[in-house]
Amino acid sequence: MLTGTGPVDQFLAHAATLDDFDTDAVTMHDAEILQATYEIRIGGRVASLPPGLHPTNPPTFVAQLWHCRDSPWGPYALAQARIGSRSGLRPRGFVQGCVCDNDEAGDALRRRWGFPVQRGSITLHRHYDATSAAVTIGDHQVFEVTALDPDPLGPDDVSYSTAANLAQTPRGLRLVQVDIDVAVQRAERVKPRLGRFDGHRWGVHPTVVPYHPVSASTAIGAITIQRLRYVSKPDELAFTSTETL
Repeated sequence: MLTGTGPVDQFLAHAATLDDFDTDAVTMHDAEILQATYEIRIGGRVASLPPGLHPTNPPTFVAQLWHCRDSPWGPYALAQARIGSRSGLRPRGFVQGCVCDNDEAGDALRRRWGFPVQRGSITLHRHYDATSAAVTIGDHQVFEVTALDPDPLGPDDVSYSTAANLAQTPRGLRLVQVDIDVAVQRAERVKPRLGRFDGHRWGVHPTVVPYHPVSASTAIGAITIQRLRYVSKPDELAFTSTETL
């Protein structure tokens, strides 16, 4: 059984600190999502994850971007750089890079759910024939993708994995299991064309090199970040280290 081999301290550069575990669920209506999944080189399969997570086969990098027009903190955009993984038997996207363009939203996402948020700018433009997206931190563009040839899908034809965030918590350093539900109203399959990827500036492990597109989709609907239910130790398997909150 494959597990991550990356030392835990390699993933702490942007780690958040949770105030506590008692946070209410939040729903963002009228949200737009772009997700692009890429296969990564075999050298990053286990090195890009801590020992508490299992890699997917094939190993994957997932860029997931949100444009939320309505939230308790006002409109905001969020760009997550995830590594495909499992925590025990549960699929999880291990969030290594995370950019938000709204300081209040970014602070809440860090303190309440442990997202490793950095301040930056995000563009997500949807057209009839393509969707374009870019993520910038400071003066440096860290990600750019164009999603082409939209093909309509049914609301039940797409699904989005939940997240795992490495964060300091009242119980110590933990992988915070964040359940995220998406109520899809409209969805499309698209073909992603990666224009730029600067994983180092985004916060992604240096062994992660996305090279082959696996799938991509856009969706419109409601995003709900649920109350926290579980955490686990980053250096121990979830089968033995999961703690119920």
